[in-house]
Amino acid sequence: MKSLFPFRAIAAAVALTGTAGLVSSCKDFLEVEPVALNTTSYVFSTVAGATTAVIGAYDPLSGDNGYGQRVSLYYSVDTDEMIGSPGAPDGQRRSIARYKALATNTEITNPWNQLYQGVERANICIQQIPQMTLYTSGSAADTAALHRLHGEALTLRAQYLFELIRNWGDVPAQFTPSVSGQNFNLPNADRNETLKRLISDLGEAQKLVPWRSAAGTANERITKGAVKALRARLALYRGGYSLKGTQMVRPADYLDYYRIARQECAELMARPNEHKLNTTFLEVFQSINQQRPDAANEILFQVGAGGSTAASDSKQGYYNGPRLQNAASAYGLTQGAMVAAPTYFYAFDSTDTRRDVTLTPYGMASTSTFFSGVALNVVTDGKFRRDWHVPLVTGSTNYLGYNWPIIRFADVVLMFAEAENELNGPTQAAKDALLQVRTRAFRNATKAAAGLNLTSKETMFNAIVNERYLEFGGEGIRKYDLIRWNLFATKIAEVKADIEKLAKNQAPYQNVPQYMYYKTPAAGEVQWTRSFYRPSPSNTTAPAGTVRVNWRQAIDAAYLANLRPAGTSYTLGTTTAASTGAGLAAEYVPGLGKELLPIPQSTLASDPALVQNSGY
Repeated sequence: MKSLFPFRAIAAAVALTGTAGLVSSCKDFLEVEPVALNTTSYVFSTVAGATTAVIGAYDPLSGDNGYGQRVSLYYSVDTDEMIGSPGAPDGQRRSIARYKALATNTEITNPWNQLYQGVERANICIQQIPQMTLYTSGSAADTAALHRLHGEALTLRAQYLFELIRNWGDVPAQFTPSVSGQNFNLPNADRNETLKRLISDLGEAQKLVPWRSAAGTANERITKGAVKALRARLALYRGGYSLKGTQMVRPADYLDYYRIARQECAELMARPNEHKLNTTFLEVFQSINQQRPDAANEILFQVGAGGSTAASDSKQGYYNGPRLQNAASAYGLTQGAMVAAPTYFYAFDSTDTRRDVTLTPYGMASTSTFFSGVALNVVTDGKFRRDWHVPLVTGSTNYLGYNWPIIRFADVVLMFAEAENELNGPTQAAKDALLQVRTRAFRNATKAAAGLNLTSKETMFNAIVNERYLEFGGEGIRKYDLIRWNLFATKIAEVKADIEKLAKNQAPYQNVPQYMYYKTPAAGEVQWTRSFYRPSPSNTTAPAGTVRVNWRQAIDAAYLANLRPAGTSYTLGTTTAASTGAGLAAEYVPGLGKELLPIPQSTLASDPALVQNSGY
């Protein structure tokens, strides 16, 4: 699929041709890329050459082993919002989602290697670009272009290492290019020290790159807003909890980093001409599905996808989104592998416009060309949908060219609210920021404020935790938020308890219907005939012209059993079911260190200085 963003198209072409030797197939961890190093002087003799090198540094963000699938969709689940590919642990993606990952899993090894490939390419650019004569003595245009490229490379390195840290913890951190003959036995580096360095680098990078409005043609290249937003995100992670061994700990200097986050967000929020919230929540994701910039430039940093290859494109909208099973239909085939925790649907108020963008209670059967309603246990995520693609794509192609949003302005606003509240309590500025996001969601300021308790630092924090839950569903953020807040174990336990309450028709789910009904499938959207928030009628037979689907009824003994480790059982009413460990975080046990992934076994075998994460 050809991207509508020219820069992504260039990057895809570079990935296919291997220009300058800086783009190649996935290398082993910290392996030297000999062609790149042998041609360094040539590549970095012109602005065009340096630009090609930096495009090469962008490229490992994309593809199946990057944010095109595994980093974005495999590593970020299971949580209290999304469940990745339900099924028993299989040694591959389902083992990752169920918190029973293996160090020999190639779906862990290959992304690890690709992220480090990105670090290496960025390191080459960071070293070489400032040494170019044109960097200081070229024309004004050349100097500005090279400064921008330098800032982009610093930001890319920060993103790659940050992704490694939040998934693997204390990982090796090398800040210079690899050279033949060096000691490749690199130890685990303290993540707090690495993040401290990256936050400092991003402070430099933001001075080098332009604001969006001065950057020329809209594309996926990093601009000042992206750097500032990413710096705020890293600062909150540096100031948050992290796993050390099997214990969650927080650094003593955490408030220093909340101050950095607050400042960066405040400065961004003061520039609404550069980035702001879109008028509607829908616009953010329609723009991705229609492959165009969003109207308000809310998406500050996104991973470009294109080229229809495993190396350069993305499976957003194919692997996830509504399950469409008829390849011959106008909409084509999808896997619909990312499903929502059933209680997540009911976390949204009925008037919250985010629900029907974030979740898709519909699909398409293999023998139909019409959409149909689905049971509550198979409602999928909805921000990336094949049926929203413009133009529609028939058949079974895996790649739709959908970009992955790394950070958007709504995150900036909520990070500001969080940092302000942590530093100063629930000030009016913190409340205003929270309500800005909610008002967009409810399209009404009064409704947005209704029922909120923002009277104390604690209640304000709880409101922010919940708002981020609703705002960023399916965007690969929730798991890492919960970890940095030291709420992961708590929220996993809560969602499992809440699902049990839902199944038993207990408060606050006593009005969830046992069944739902929709009009007999026809062209257009699914037409539900009853409210999702009203119990089923006493006569549950489907009225003429409608189809009945299990709703609360779908959360049965087998579903509840599978929230527990394999080999255990659960009784609901008179039915007892055994678990195969197929459900939401089924094998997760607090205190075992499974919030982090295992370091790949192949890396440990080649690097004796590196120590495996606790619990593996």
